[in-house]
Amino acid sequence: MTNHSFLVTCASGKYIVRIPGEGTDLLIDRKGEAAVYEAIEGKGIGDEIVFMDPVNGYKVTRFFEGARCCDASDMDDTQKCMKKLRAFHELGLAVERQFDLFGQIAFYESLREGRPSVYSDYQKVKEQTFSLREYIEAHTERKVLTHIDAVSDNFLFVTDGSGREEIRLIDWEYAGMQDPHVDIAMFCVYSFYDRQQADRLIEAYFTEGCSRETRIKIYAYISACGLLWSNWCEYKYKLGIAFGEYAVRQYQYAREYYQIVQDELRDDDE
Repeated sequence: MTNHSFLVTCASGKYIVRIPGEGTDLLIDRKGEAAVYEAIEGKGIGDEIVFMDPVNGYKVTRFFEGARCCDASDMDDTQKCMKKLRAFHELGLAVERQFDLFGQIAFYESLREGRPSVYSDYQKVKEQTFSLREYIEAHTERKVLTHIDAVSDNFLFVTDGSGREEIRLIDWEYAGMQDPHVDIAMFCVYSFYDRQQADRLIEAYFTEGCSRETRIKIYAYISACGLLWSNWCEYKYKLGIAFGEYAVRQYQYAREYYQIVQDELRDDDE
């Protein structure tokens, strides 16, 4: 969705070559991405870098033979991925780059250069989603290195040298300091999860149980993440690249989960 990737075979083995896609120079901070890879190097978390240019974003990684992506409809897969994700979060890694969720929404919107949204109620939905910021900030306990694009396709099941299954989390282009619970919301919106599925994912991450306040905060993040990627899709559409149902569903998450948060908070008041 962001880049062009190629499988290259040569005498020394197989590699994935990434070439940045259209408009990527405005979307991705490549120096920041390189710093993230430095932070996770040697920890068995991500893809294995062979070469990376922190200026133009060209990247070469080792090809994982026999790897497969997480199946978001398989609870065994998702439970394993949430365990991996939480273990990564609990490392408490830090980088300079921050990922300001609401700031990025505004930035992606600005890339339309005044062109109206394709959605007639966009301004209303934006105001509603931004109103959730106060609740989010009041219930954010810590910020650590967060993947931001922790979607099912970025979790790879691979086999290590001993034949054991392990999970690698790839594609760290957007990663930065943020509330780690954003990653749970990102997994949900990419997988087109309904509320029941989102709740199951939350339970897979919080095996000890999730507080009501944190669950509501994740719902708020689902709304914000939907609006983020909706604006991202609108910018890509401006460049002539359409994402069809994915784009529409992201906008629907923004609208629907704002209402879910309001309903939950109303129940608290009653």
